[in-house]
Amino acid sequence: QDAFAAFHVDKVLVSKYLKLLQIGELAPDQPSVEPSKNKTLVEDFRELRETVETMGLLKPNQVFFFALLAHILLLDTAAWLILLYFGTSLVPFAASLVVLTISQVQASWLQHDLGHLSVFKKTKWNHLLHKFVMCHLIGASARWWNLLHSQHHAKPNCFQKDPDIDMHPFLFTLGKRLSVELGIKKTKYMPYNHQHKYFFITLPPLLFPTYFHYHTFYIAYTKRFWGDLAWMLTFYIRFLFTYGSLLDVKSLLAYYFIFRMLESSWFVWVSQMNHIPMDIYYDKNLDWVSTQLQATCNVEQSLFNDWFTGHLNFQIEHHLFPTMPRHNYWKVAPLVKSLCAKHGIEYQCKPLLTAFADIVHSLKDSGELWLDAYLHK
Repeated sequence: QDAFAAFHVDKVLVSKYLKLLQIGELAPDQPSVEPSKNKTLVEDFRELRETVETMGLLKPNQVFFFALLAHILLLDTAAWLILLYFGTSLVPFAASLVVLTISQVQASWLQHDLGHLSVFKKTKWNHLLHKFVMCHLIGASARWWNLLHSQHHAKPNCFQKDPDIDMHPFLFTLGKRLSVELGIKKTKYMPYNHQHKYFFITLPPLLFPTYFHYHTFYIAYTKRFWGDLAWMLTFYIRFLFTYGSLLDVKSLLAYYFIFRMLESSWFVWVSQMNHIPMDIYYDKNLDWVSTQLQATCNVEQSLFNDWFTGHLNFQIEHHLFPTMPRHNYWKVAPLVKSLCAKHGIEYQCKPLLTAFADIVHSLKDSGELWLDAYLHK
């Protein structure tokens, strides 16, 4: 299956485990592709994947990733040195916050690469460095992230299967069809017709310092990810040791929550620009390519956009080939565009600011559809 091929780097190793689960073979007269899936598209994508492997686009450039890690560590150290050498008055305090926020967000993009096993050829090295970056540098659980993010990639924008859209319907109503359904049922948890306004003061600034903080510890504890918990504690010990010696308690708490809010805002705008404006509905059991393309869009390439988004501006390519190193997305993009053109699939690519604006526009449209259905159906 295409999902299996997309998620696993060492297919020989995992195939050994699959033998224990084998229950039989399809009869010769049975189709190998379900009726809900586009057989020709499936075959063409598998041919494209073979081409990608032949071109070596799944092989990582470790110098590239080492440079990313080095600049993250330098920024992390610089944030502390600013306060150490220039004091804790407003200007160095603000400068330190900005530098640490940049370091944290770039670390988030790097842990994303490691979680997708796209930095090292050997899985164990990806997992080990993933724990260092995610748990020690960021203070969250690597296994918690893997658990949620794998579900997102398997069924992006599929309601009740993609945890990234669990905010529907409790905080926001997402997707045109789901919004109409919600209105017809007279369901109202929030004033959804105003969600494009309260979005600015809820999800972007508060996702990290509230929900993620609670949820990562909750999952790590309940699922007994003891190794992750130990790694996570090293982040807080390091933070208290370095910044606690420079700031009083109130300033330390303010510093922590402000950089978490800044980090959260950056992350949410980037992560949601590719998904919220796209189709959001129940799982329709489509083929791999159709499932990914209906739920994702791209943002135009530039050196700044690549760095600012951690190459998530190539969201389409990332979702089709989640283990591909991000520095190769631009190489496979023309091939993906050709595949989409051949099969009449829309390949959306927008300017960065347009992608941000589309989040708000889609929330406004969904809210208005909900209100219309709520009042008139």
